[in-house]
Amino acid sequence: MEQHVTIELFGQPYTFKTQSELSQAREVADFLVREVTKVSDYYPNKSAKMNHVTIMILAALNIAQEYLELEKDRSNFINTISDRSAELIRKIDGCFIEPERAEAYRLQTGT
Repeated sequence: MEQHVTIELFGQPYTFKTQSELSQAREVADFLVREVTKVSDYYPNKSAKMNHVTIMILAALNIAQEYLELEKDRSNFINTISDRSAELIRKIDGCFIEPERAEAYRLQTGT
């Protein structure tokens, strides 16, 4: 079901259509408003002279940077979990090898 979300930026209302949950759309819209406000507040003396488009672009760049950092962190986390899982699997597999090969396995893996 299509719904509408309205935000206010620079004293101007903007209404968006959304197909997602209204609460989620509102959360996204509020996040954008907070980011734009952060940029405006960071340049209090200049923001009156800055074009609104410039402020929006700076906010978008901040959001993009944060997103890319989170993606990198997520990728590193997945790689770490994958490596640790593989190591655990090797150790578990080592518990089920034939007894005569167990000592050689322990020497090889250092466990």
